[in-house]
Amino acid sequence: MTDRPTLADWMRETRATLSLAWPLVLTQLAQIALSTVDVLLLGRLGPEALASGALAVNLYNAFMLFGVGVMTATMAMVARERGRMAHSVREIRRTFHQTLWVAATLALPIWCVLWQAEAILALLGQDPALARQAASILRVLMWSLLPFFAFVGLRGFMAAMERPLWTLVIGLLAVPVDAAVGWALIFGNWGAPRLGVVGAGWATLAATSFMFGTLALVIAADRRFARYHLFGRVWRFDAARWREFLRLGLPIGLMVAFETTIFNAAAFLAGLFGTATLAAHAVTLQIASVAFMVPLGVSQASTVRVGTAFGRNDPRGVFVAGWTAFGVVVACMAATATIMVTLPNRLIGAFLDAADPSAAATFALARGFLALAALFQLVDGIQVVTAGMLRGLHDTRVPMMLAAVGYWGLGLTASVLLSLPAGLAGRGIWMGLALGLGSVAVALTLRWIRLTGRPRVA
Repeated sequence: MTDRPTLADWMRETRATLSLAWPLVLTQLAQIALSTVDVLLLGRLGPEALASGALAVNLYNAFMLFGVGVMTATMAMVARERGRMAHSVREIRRTFHQTLWVAATLALPIWCVLWQAEAILALLGQDPALARQAASILRVLMWSLLPFFAFVGLRGFMAAMERPLWTLVIGLLAVPVDAAVGWALIFGNWGAPRLGVVGAGWATLAATSFMFGTLALVIAADRRFARYHLFGRVWRFDAARWREFLRLGLPIGLMVAFETTIFNAAAFLAGLFGTATLAAHAVTLQIASVAFMVPLGVSQASTVRVGTAFGRNDPRGVFVAGWTAFGVVVACMAATATIMVTLPNRLIGAFLDAADPSAAATFALARGFLALAALFQLVDGIQVVTAGMLRGLHDTRVPMMLAAVGYWGLGLTASVLLSLPAGLAGRGIWMGLALGLGSVAVALTLRWIRLTGRPRVA
């Protein structure tokens, strides 16, 4: 960079980033609410229903999160075309159409795999009765992948256009839709058939279909988007743009998969040390996951802001947009880490009764884990926002490889060694997670600096 950004540049970008990020953060929290509602409803059927539902959701999420990662490419591609301006209407429409084609491309093979869910769960050593019940849920739940992937594509378009509020509103409205359909079909209320656990699958399908259909109607009716003719000739397949989308999106999906699977492996490790350790790990991870929605939303905003500046060939704008998002995340995660360190009992108390003697061991373990999660939060925030910044530059392959080495090569290895041979049990798992995510955070930050330069303020 030849010209140094001024303080006014930083302040202007901070306002733009926060304005775009807060609806995206709340939209992520609304998505968590959907799965929470299903768990709460299934819990009323008893532990067997809850266990089979957990099996179904865990298998579903493994594929769903990979697909969401791939569909995230919509933000980077539309933001770049919007920044270019020249011929952007036609290019944005082409990208939008291929977003829907990619959603179908992802859903079809995943459907074929999930149709065999009972056999897959049996191979993983799950109880046959639970595997059978989980498979019955998945044979309905799996159909929700296509509308949800398409919704994520539409959400990416709206975010890239810096119009995320409708996505938030629709995400919030989907929660009562899910709850109402689940209440009716799981328990047979309001004259509906009693479907039991399968009703949860129908509830999610109804909610995701509502989200996609409603957002599509909003985009079609909004006069600000009329000139794009987004749904005109939507069936036309553009092989070149489809391949470009997958070249950008598949590494993102794999990066998400690497991170997701390391947490699955960590849960398995925690289970080796008994029920109390596993429960404390689950509570700590839930608290950390809610806090993680903040950097995740800011990361998505950084992809849009960096991508738009990248599209207009503005290195100064790229530099300011990226480091602004980085600074926002560091400030937010420092605040959440402070809360975890100073108010652990209040946070854990939302999940466990401190006065219950049977929960005493779990409570004490969770308090120790939460202190480690405070450090974990900071590096997790940095790695996710730098990944978003690099996606704005359409740099996804190298970050994917860095994530694979950091998560699995270092993080999982450290978790195993610290928890088992070193005898640190659950604390060792969290130390390993922090080490793995920290290595990815450092590597991605150095990658960003290499591509854009060091942060400077006039």
